[in-house]
Amino acid sequence: MSSVIMRHYWGAPSGGALVGDAAALALEKAGFKPVISGTFKFDPSLHKEWYGIDISKYKTYTLTSFTIFGLMLAAFSWVPAKKAVKQENARLLFTDLGLYKPIKEDFKNLKVFEYIHFPAEAFYEEKYRYLGFYYKDTNFISSRYSRFPFNLYYETYIRFFKKYNRKNPFEDADMVVTNSKWTAKIAKEIYGEEPPALYSPLSPKIKIVEKPKSFDERKDMVFMLGRFSSDKRYDWVIENIAIKLKESKVKLVIAGSAVLKVQLDYLNYCYKKAVNLGLNATIVSEENKVNQALTEDYDVIFLPNASRDLINYLMDNSKVFFHATIHEHLGAAIAEAMARGLPVVVYKSGGAWMDLAKEGYYGLGYENEQEAVENIMKFIKDKGAAELYYQRSLERVRELGIENFEKELIATLKKILP
Repeated sequence: MSSVIMRHYWGAPSGGALVGDAAALALEKAGFKPVISGTFKFDPSLHKEWYGIDISKYKTYTLTSFTIFGLMLAAFSWVPAKKAVKQENARLLFTDLGLYKPIKEDFKNLKVFEYIHFPAEAFYEEKYRYLGFYYKDTNFISSRYSRFPFNLYYETYIRFFKKYNRKNPFEDADMVVTNSKWTAKIAKEIYGEEPPALYSPLSPKIKIVEKPKSFDERKDMVFMLGRFSSDKRYDWVIENIAIKLKESKVKLVIAGSAVLKVQLDYLNYCYKKAVNLGLNATIVSEENKVNQALTEDYDVIFLPNASRDLINYLMDNSKVFFHATIHEHLGAAIAEAMARGLPVVVYKSGGAWMDLAKEGYYGLGYENEQEAVENIMKFIKDKGAAELYYQRSLERVRELGIENFEKELIATLKKILP
């Protein structure tokens, strides 16, 4: 009995890829043979390096090996999934995309389990513009796709997206869950029903530390983690936060994946911005040179494609984790930092604020650069506050283990496949 796990991109570490991996483990435990479906060919062995999850044993269906026109091809993620459903005679489709309309039309008896990271209709349907997520009002999208010919490219993608996207998950899928209670509330605004939250799990490689390093053992250092992408707002951080941190002799270290050309371009853009602003910045690509960089007089250190061991080391030795994304749906990197006992400062929106930080109890929040710097410096200078939040961070993430995710997914699955 096969199940197809359909998502767009498996080729770089992300919270979505981790959910796909964890779903494969859960489905296998539930008696299914997981089958992976994605738009682009990728190396499954990398997932074991990233998360400690081996998906290389599962059969994979992909559309192409070319990563150009990646956004456009996202609208055709259903093509390899449909082929997989047919050839594997699959009984279940687990997907974090709504692009399964052509599949359901041809396979009426196929059960669909949809995991919503964020309702795409909030981006692409103008009637939901009041929610505040419409793509023409979103800086990181409009700045990239507002001019010719990229505007035509994006509009063409949206037309294909709308053509293949299901109408309403509560009508077209057999089970709907989402990654946070915050996302669930937005889903209710759009679909009329509120799905239950199934929090994305911590990677098995993320061990919740029993006793985090003490305040005095840590460096005056702020750590950030996430792929190099404009929605992570690293350029805003450089311009508004790093300058002020330099005044207090606090280092900023930014680690994240930089595999695709657009990611490398953004990394270089942020580096040049830092230099142009008078910050002493460096890009360290060789891990054996990181410790040397930390001892030198750098204000900002960029670490592309850092290993998990290095990330853990930096988290253990930093005094605060800072996250700049607005409306973060949940935030895998935030949860990872909390698992190392690191206090977090996040933007006051999204699941990061509502579900992880619990609006101030488990982490601090901000709405502007002044508030961000004040809360960062609170954890840099105030030993009592920092050590209180070391423990609160650990308390919050204990329920986010992958075992809990698997258990809840299987229990939810039994409601549609008794």
